[in-house]
Amino acid sequence: MEGDTIITNDKIQITNQNQNTNVKVYDLVERTGKFGEDIIVFLKTLVRDVINNRLIDQIIRSATSIGANYMEADGAESKKDFIHKMAICKKEAKETEHWLKMLAKANDSRIDECRKLWKEVHELTLIFSSILNKSKNKK
Repeated sequence: MEGDTIITNDKIQITNQNQNTNVKVYDLVERTGKFGEDIIVFLKTLVRDVINNRLIDQIIRSATSIGANYMEADGAESKKDFIHKMAICKKEAKETEHWLKMLAKANDSRIDECRKLWKEVHELTLIFSSILNKSKNKK
Protein backbone atom coordinates (compact mmCIF):
# COMPACT_ATOMS: atom_id res chain seq x y z
CA MET A 1 0.00 0.00 0.00
CA GLU A 2 1.53 3.28 -1.05
CA GLY A 3 0.82 6.21 1.24
CA ASP A 4 1.14 7.41 4.79
CA THR A 5 -0.54 5.61 7.64
CA ILE A 6 -1.62 7.68 10.62
CA ILE A 7 -2.69 5.79 13.74
CA THR A 8 -4.87 7.47 16.36
CA ASN A 9 -6.63 5.48 19.08
CA ASP A 10 -9.11 3.21 17.31
CA LYS A 11 -8.89 4.77 13.87
CA ILE A 12 -6.40 4.36 11.07
CA GLN A 13 -6.11 6.91 8.32
CA ILE A 14 -4.44 5.93 5.09
CA THR A 15 -3.61 8.80 2.79
CA ASN A 16 -2.42 8.62 -0.76
CA GLN A 17 0.78 10.64 -1.10
CA ASN A 18 -0.19 11.81 -4.58
CA GLN A 19 -3.71 12.90 -3.66
CA ASN A 20 -4.34 14.16 -0.14
CA THR A 21 -8.06 14.29 -0.91
CA ASN A 22 -8.19 10.49 -0.93
CA VAL A 23 -8.31 9.90 2.86
CA LYS A 24 -9.86 6.68 4.15
CA VAL A 25 -10.67 6.34 7.82
CA TYR A 26 -11.09 2.85 9.27
CA ASP A 27 -12.72 2.54 12.66
CA LEU A 28 -11.14 -0.68 13.88
CA VAL A 29 -13.48 -1.06 16.85
CA GLU A 30 -16.42 -1.07 14.45
CA ARG A 31 -14.64 -3.07 11.77
CA THR A 32 -13.40 -5.87 14.04
CA GLY A 33 -16.80 -6.03 15.75
CA LYS A 34 -18.63 -6.24 12.44
CA PHE A 35 -16.26 -8.96 11.27
CA GLY A 36 -17.05 -11.04 14.37
CA GLU A 37 -20.76 -10.50 13.81
CA ASP A 38 -20.47 -11.48 10.12
CA ILE A 39 -18.67 -14.69 11.12
CA ILE A 40 -21.41 -15.55 13.63
CA VAL A 41 -24.17 -14.95 11.06
CA PHE A 42 -22.33 -17.07 8.48
CA LEU A 43 -21.60 -19.95 10.86
CA LYS A 44 -25.25 -20.15 11.90
CA THR A 45 -26.13 -21.02 8.29
CA LEU A 46 -23.74 -23.95 7.96
CA VAL A 47 -24.90 -27.55 8.08
CA ARG A 48 -24.03 -29.07 11.43
CA ASP A 49 -22.00 -32.24 10.92
CA VAL A 50 -18.90 -33.82 12.44
CA ILE A 51 -16.44 -31.79 10.36
CA ASN A 52 -18.26 -28.45 10.45
CA ASN A 53 -18.84 -28.69 14.19
CA ARG A 54 -15.09 -28.88 14.83
CA LEU A 55 -14.30 -26.10 12.36
CA ILE A 56 -17.05 -23.86 13.73
CA ASP A 57 -15.73 -24.31 17.28
CA GLN A 58 -12.25 -23.24 16.15
CA ILE A 59 -13.20 -20.28 13.98
CA ILE A 60 -15.73 -18.80 16.40
CA ARG A 61 -12.96 -18.52 18.99
CA SER A 62 -10.32 -16.99 16.74
CA ALA A 63 -12.62 -14.69 14.74
CA THR A 64 -14.46 -13.15 17.69
CA SER A 65 -11.21 -12.88 19.64
CA ILE A 66 -9.85 -10.36 17.11
CA GLY A 67 -12.22 -7.61 18.20
CA ALA A 68 -11.92 -8.44 21.89
CA ASN A 69 -8.14 -8.25 21.73
CA TYR A 70 -8.29 -5.04 19.72
CA MET A 71 -10.40 -3.52 22.51
CA GLU A 72 -7.72 -4.65 24.98
CA ALA A 73 -5.00 -3.07 22.83
CA ASP A 74 -6.97 0.16 22.61
CA GLY A 75 -7.00 0.31 26.41
CA ALA A 76 -3.41 -0.82 26.87
CA GLU A 77 -1.54 0.47 29.90
CA SER A 78 1.82 0.81 28.17
CA LYS A 79 3.46 0.68 24.75
CA LYS A 80 4.72 -2.83 25.52
CA ASP A 81 1.20 -3.93 26.49
CA PHE A 82 -0.22 -2.32 23.31
CA ILE A 83 2.31 -4.11 21.09
CA HIS A 84 1.64 -7.43 22.81
CA LYS A 85 -2.14 -7.15 22.39
CA MET A 86 -1.84 -6.02 18.76
CA ALA A 87 0.37 -9.06 18.12
CA ILE A 88 -2.42 -11.23 19.51
CA CYS A 89 -4.89 -9.52 17.15
CA LYS A 90 -2.64 -10.34 14.23
CA LYS A 91 -2.15 -13.94 15.40
CA GLU A 92 -5.91 -14.50 15.80
CA ALA A 93 -6.58 -12.94 12.38
CA LYS A 94 -4.04 -15.25 10.74
CA GLU A 95 -5.58 -18.24 12.51
CA THR A 96 -9.01 -17.18 11.27
CA GLU A 97 -7.66 -17.05 7.70
CA HIS A 98 -6.63 -20.69 8.12
CA TRP A 99 -9.98 -21.84 9.48
CA LEU A 100 -11.84 -20.04 6.69
CA LYS A 101 -9.80 -21.99 4.14
CA MET A 102 -10.73 -25.22 5.93
CA LEU A 103 -14.41 -24.23 6.03
CA ALA A 104 -14.34 -23.48 2.31
CA LYS A 105 -12.88 -26.92 1.64
CA ALA A 106 -15.50 -28.61 3.81
CA ASN A 107 -18.36 -26.59 2.26
CA ASP A 108 -17.78 -26.38 -1.49
CA SER A 109 -21.03 -24.53 -2.12
CA ARG A 110 -20.02 -21.75 0.31
CA ILE A 111 -16.60 -20.91 -1.13
CA ASP A 112 -17.62 -17.40 -2.25
CA GLU A 113 -18.84 -16.47 1.23
CA CYS A 114 -15.67 -17.87 2.81
CA ARG A 115 -13.55 -15.97 0.28
CA LYS A 116 -15.30 -12.68 1.13
CA LEU A 117 -14.75 -13.22 4.86
CA TRP A 118 -11.16 -14.33 4.23
CA LYS A 119 -10.49 -11.14 2.28
CA GLU A 120 -11.72 -8.99 5.17
CA VAL A 121 -9.68 -10.84 7.79
CA HIS A 122 -6.63 -10.72 5.53
CA GLU A 123 -7.00 -6.93 5.29
CA LEU A 124 -7.25 -6.78 9.09
CA THR A 125 -4.06 -8.86 9.32
CA LEU A 126 -2.26 -6.38 7.06
CA ILE A 127 -3.54 -3.44 9.12
CA PHE A 128 -2.38 -5.06 12.37
CA SER A 129 1.01 -5.76 10.78
CA SER A 130 1.33 -2.11 9.77
CA ILE A 131 0.36 -0.92 13.24
CA LEU A 132 2.87 -3.28 14.83
CA ASN A 133 5.67 -2.24 12.49
CA LYS A 134 5.04 1.46 13.11
CA SER A 135 4.69 0.96 16.87
CA LYS A 136 7.92 -1.01 17.13
CA ASN A 137 9.84 1.52 15.05
CA LYS A 138 8.72 4.56 17.10
CA LYS A 139 11.23 5.66 19.68
